Amino acid sequence: MTGRGTVKAQSGFNANNDAETLYKAMKGLGTNEAAILQLLTTRSNAQRQQIKAAYKTLHGKDLVNELKSELGGKFETLVVALMATPVMFDVTSLRNAVKGAGTDEKVLIQILASRTQNEIREIVKTYRQEYHRSLEDDVSGDVGGHFKEMLVILLQANRQQGVQEGTIQSDAQALFNAGEKKFGTDEDQFITILGNRSAEHLRRVFDAYMKLSGYQIEESIQRETSGGLRDVLLAVVKCARSVPAYLAECLYKSMKGTGTDDATLIRIMVSRSEIDLLDIRAEFRKSFATSLHKTIKNDTSGDYCRTLLLLCGGDDA
Repeated sequence: MTGRGTVKAQSGFNANNDAETLYKAMKGLGTNEAAILQLLTTRSNAQRQQIKAAYKTLHGKDLVNELKSELGGKFETLVVALMATPVMFDVTSLRNAVKGAGTDEKVLIQILASRTQNEIREIVKTYRQEYHRSLEDDVSGDVGGHFKEMLVILLQANRQQGVQEGTIQSDAQALFNAGEKKFGTDEDQFITILGNRSAEHLRRVFDAYMKLSGYQIEESIQRETSGGLRDVLLAVVKCARSVPAYLAECLYKSMKGTGTDDATLIRIMVSRSEIDLLDIRAEFRKSFATSLHKTIKNDTSGDYCRTLLLLCGGDDA
C-alpha cells in the first residue's frame, strides 16, 4: 500500500523555517490562514511533529494551542487533527466516542473495522498510556450484546494469517447454517468467523457462500441481523473486500443529503491522506459517478474546504 497517499514528505524540509512561517502567520493582528493550510498540507505527519517540537524550542509555546487560539470552527478541528500523530488521532476519536452519555457507534465501527492488526494493537496500548484506562473496558461498558462481543473480538487484533484452504467451505456452510438456513439467527457464528479470519480468507469464503446460498453475504447480514451488530458486520465484510471502497462509501454518506457529517469527513481525509487516499478517490469515482474533489467542493466552504481539497489532491472528473 506504500505511496498510495496524497500527502508526501517535503524534500528539503526544514522544521525551524516552517515553525517561523507559522509563527509569522499568527503574529500580530489577524491570521494568515492561507499560509497555515498551505504549509501543513504539504508536510507529512512526521514532519508536522518535528515542526511542533521546533516551535516550542524557538518560541516556548505549544503550536497546537497557538493554532487553536487563532483559528475557529471546522477549519480549527481539521488543522488540530492534522497535527496529531495518526495513533493519537484514532485514540482521541475513540475516547470521545465512548466518554460521557451516549456512544458514537459509527466511530467505533469505522476505526475498528478498517485498521490493520498492528494499528489496533498500537491504539489499545496508546489508549492505556494516555488515559490509564482499558479501551476494551470502556467499549464494553458502553455497548452490549452481540455488538459488544464483535467489537471486543476486533480489539483483540488476533485474526488468522493467510488463507486456510481446508476451512473455506466449512466456514461458508457454517454462515449459511447460522442464518439463511434456519429460523432465527446464530449470531455467534457470524461473529467468530467474520471477527477472526483474514481478509484474503474471508474473500474466498464470501465467494463460496454465494455459490452455496445464492446470496451475497451482505444481503444475508442485512436480513439476519440488526442495529449495531449489523452495522459492524457489514463494515467488516466491506473492509475484507476493500478498505478503500468501504471508506469511499463512508465519505459519500458523510456528504450526501442535507448537512455534512464533518467528523467522519475530517477523520477519513486526515487519517488516510498518507495511506490510501488515491485508492479511496478511485473507488469513489467508480461507485458514485462523480469525484471526491467535486463532492467536497459542493459540500463545504472557506478555509475548511480549501484544506480538504489540498488533502484530496486532484479531481478525478
